[in-house]
Amino acid sequence: MAILRVHHANISIPQDSEDEARAFYCALLGLQEIEKPVALKPNGGFWLRLSNMDVHVGVQDDVNRHALRAHLAYEVDDLTVWREKLSHAGVTLKENTAIPDFDRFEIRDPFGNRIEFVKVK
Repeated sequence: MAILRVHHANISIPQDSEDEARAFYCALLGLQEIEKPVALKPNGGFWLRLSNMDVHVGVQDDVNRHALRAHLAYEVDDLTVWREKLSHAGVTLKENTAIPDFDRFEIRDPFGNRIEFVKVK
């Protein structure tokens, strides 16, 4: 008996902000939207797929996402390109504390969710 992998992570966005979230996650970050089960569609939100893991974007109001340290970390092949792309799109970048074996920075999505971009050395 073993845990095999992380199947999905869930983040939240405010009610009625799916279009803005799709613009950020699909158009800017390039994540692929996948079909959400019909039974869950009335709840709002949408699902994304990134390689071997899904990100579920759910709807939840009354959350101060800017106060949360919880986050997703995306491993990328070129941090410089991502810094430039996100800066050019008007996203504020924050450098993280240096740690061995990783280069990294973080951003907040338009709703305050924390996202880390990581390049393994």
